[in-house]
Amino acid sequence: MGDHARQFEGPTGTGLVVFTRDLRISDHPALAAAVAEHRIVVPTFVFDESILSGPQNSPNRIGFLLECLGDLDASLVALGAALVIRRGDWVTEVLRLATTSGAETIHVCDDVSGFARARLERLGHRASGIGVTVRRHPGVTIVPPGALVPTGGDHYRVFTPYYRQWIRAPWRSLVPTPSRIVSPPTVPAGTWPTLGDLTNGSRSSEVVRGGETVARTRLATWVQGELPRYADNQNQLAADTTSRLSPYLRFGCLSPLDVAMTVDGSPGSEAFVRQLCWRDFNYQILAARPDAAWADYRPRGDSWESDVAALGAWRQGRTGYPVVDAAMRQLRHEGFMHNRARMIVASFLTKDLYIDWREGARHFLELLLDGDLANNNLNWQWSAGTGVDANPHRVFNPTIQGRRFDPDGEYVRRYVPELASIPDGAIHDPDPAVRVELGYPPPIIDHAEAIQRYRGRLRSRRTVGMKEKVVGSTRPRRTQAHGSRRLPD
Repeated sequence: MGDHARQFEGPTGTGLVVFTRDLRISDHPALAAAVAEHRIVVPTFVFDESILSGPQNSPNRIGFLLECLGDLDASLVALGAALVIRRGDWVTEVLRLATTSGAETIHVCDDVSGFARARLERLGHRASGIGVTVRRHPGVTIVPPGALVPTGGDHYRVFTPYYRQWIRAPWRSLVPTPSRIVSPPTVPAGTWPTLGDLTNGSRSSEVVRGGETVARTRLATWVQGELPRYADNQNQLAADTTSRLSPYLRFGCLSPLDVAMTVDGSPGSEAFVRQLCWRDFNYQILAARPDAAWADYRPRGDSWESDVAALGAWRQGRTGYPVVDAAMRQLRHEGFMHNRARMIVASFLTKDLYIDWREGARHFLELLLDGDLANNNLNWQWSAGTGVDANPHRVFNPTIQGRRFDPDGEYVRRYVPELASIPDGAIHDPDPAVRVELGYPPPIIDHAEAIQRYRGRLRSRRTVGMKEKVVGSTRPRRTQAHGSRRLPD
């Protein structure tokens, strides 16, 4: 009878909504639940000092974050409640605000990285000690990590069977945007920091603006204009017809479920929704294997080269391979890189230069607006051949890739202006004399020779692995020969 009576009481008490990577008011399960359950709601964001003092402190992303928060605050004010800002140890500040506001429940979005999960576990443990409930809500992915598992396993290691299950899985319903939020007048809003307060360094010169308002406008415009041609154009570097929604998904300015449901059934949507599935796929891997953020998912025993000069040339876009250099300069100027270009430059670093994929992942995280551990680092492992669903023999020839996906050289001209005068057919492999005349460097490595050396390393490791298996085994030799056809994991 008590439970039946409570459902008619309506909202009671105070709830705290802690925004993290869900900086929006639409399709926000945590916010909607708090408004439905509590008379008073305190929306807050805490600048976590452990992030600000660590390698994830990127001027590009911090600046984008501030814009997202400003837009979120404006949306919340329109509903009746300003965003409360705090800075310090995330758990301590959340609990302090819960105590001062009299909140009985903390509503927060669930997440997948080892850092995020440890932070949420610490919050739950300390909150229970003061009688405060912590409720985790979905919202970072379309299908929650762990909802789909293969027979006999805890997560999918290959994309295609995951996609088959994912596309058939039930999706939750979108939650409505609150029409009104009542917040306590006695809780100080806090001091809004500037970019200079939070990070050293400056942002890239041509970054897009953050926030749900900008994101929703971009989504609507792109769906109406480019989505029908997405499957045909998604790999064309110069066309620039991809959605560019990844930064907004990374910060939760858009709900991935909302995006999927917006495009679902429209011409061209299948290929795009498949990309959203790749995002969920990476998240479910990181949820099951948080160590894979920086450790090889499938160790191959690589002894990576340490070539400071080559790494520097790659970072600066001075490798002598025009499409690689264009991509790296796009990253530096825009905090963004086309997905096809990401695969090209990652293959070049890990296969041609044979430099550790972690060096590339760190550089990307320094500059990418959309950089997060799941998508950035696991895609780097895919390129390096150390991740799930990965093929160490997959090699991208940068010259061929340039000619195929930038046939007119428009992408290269856009980002490597010193090559603008070269005719279309020659721009991806300029003559040595032309390079000197235009001040463009020669290739820092010969692709054919580099890949021959790389494949030699693979054969050498495979031979060593075969010998170790034969020497250490008590099984019949025929079985050993069959089992040695794959590279050791």
